[in-house]
Amino acid sequence: MVGGGVIQQILRRKLHSQSVATPVLSWFSLKKAHEDAGSSGVRALALLGAGVTGLLSFSTVASADEAEHGLESPNYPWPHDGILSSYDHASIRRGHQVYQQVCASCHSMSLVSYRDLVGVAYTEEEAKAMAAEIEVVDGPNDEGEMFTRPGKLSDRFPQPYANESAARFANGGAYPPDLSLITKARHNGPNYVFALLTGYRDPPAGISVSFSLIFHMKLLQIQTAGY
Repeated sequence: MVGGGVIQQILRRKLHSQSVATPVLSWFSLKKAHEDAGSSGVRALALLGAGVTGLLSFSTVASADEAEHGLESPNYPWPHDGILSSYDHASIRRGHQVYQQVCASCHSMSLVSYRDLVGVAYTEEEAKAMAAEIEVVDGPNDEGEMFTRPGKLSDRFPQPYANESAARFANGGAYPPDLSLITKARHNGPNYVFALLTGYRDPPAGISVSFSLIFHMKLLQIQTAGY
């Protein structure tokens, strides 16, 4: 009996200790879960804050960009904008003709070679014939001298001026930009260039513009009238 009483006391103490420890452990578990939830909430708020900050930064950049570039150009329905769309090859051919007849007298396309036109606007024979019409300074030869030769497909379009100083002198101090990557170098790319080329109008009454600008306006209007 004495042994049974001792065993009962031990069991009571064990059950009591477990009943006390369980709420304590539950409290720590709840506290940890609450802290985890809080830290997750903080992380979520941080992400939301970062997103809002990014949106605000984007809007600030967009506003600054608009202030720098002026009014937004119209967005035109380009046929090559689709995922499965491609460029209009006839349009590329006409564009190259306009460049040769109008733009090439002032603007370079120093990054474009004649071979870039093959299969895009001309056949290989046509591109070779166009390249052969120009003379390219090459060398040195075996005697250490430079020489001229007919152009090849690997040659780039000829430069309208010998250097930048000559270009500025011929254009009243202005340097005509290279047109190789002009749609990437200008805000809103193709829309900007198209709006610029087609947006020339006669100046309002009482407003005078330079002779050079009038000449370019009339020349563009004449040369592009058939396209």
